[in-house]
Amino acid sequence: MFMAMMSSIQCNPVFKQKYEHLKAAGKLPKVALIACMRKLIVILNTMVKNQQQWQLN
Repeated sequence: MFMAMMSSIQCNPVFKQKYEHLKAAGKLPKVALIACMRKLIVILNTMVKNQQQWQLN
């Protein structure tokens, strides 16, 4: 999960924006990364529950 998020904050605009926002708010980089990992888990859980595919919006 850690490595997936490392890639996501470089390539995915949604996670990159969230990560940069958290860092700008004074969070440590690892704390911001873990928060983004949690966000990904929540998104994936919702996608499975609703039987949806990933949409970049």
